[in-house]
Amino acid sequence: MDRFVVKAHWASQLHYDLRLEMDGVAKSWAIPKEPPIESGLRRLAIQVGDHSIQDLDVEDLSKEERQRSGRVETWDDGLYEIVERSEEKYFLQFYGGKLRGLYGLFKMKWEKNTWLIMKATLEEEDAIKS
Repeated sequence: MDRFVVKAHWASQLHYDLRLEMDGVAKSWAIPKEPPIESGLRRLAIQVGDHSIQDLDVEDLSKEERQRSGRVETWDDGLYEIVERSEEKYFLQFYGGKLRGLYGLFKMKWEKNTWLIMKATLEEEDAIKS
């Protein structure tokens, strides 16, 4: 299992940064609204550049960085495992405080870095795991 973290980031407006420890970096998505906790909810997720693994442990920015890019706090963290992975989708099992259960990240075809994140329903979990 690998680590994940979701940071609440108050930049020009509040958004959430999902970071997954994967392939030696922290793969990152910016989520404009709170990540879905209930099954069936979908959220837009914009893939951004990879971050350093050390960024997973950073709770807040220095005073200079905070003035430049806004306040950052950990919203959730924990472990996750990849259930299925391709270039266009990930199925991830999260073991966090808020993100718990099976989630899908799906790449949208109309824009380069646009994805959807959603929590699977129990029926979807059964179908994916079987």
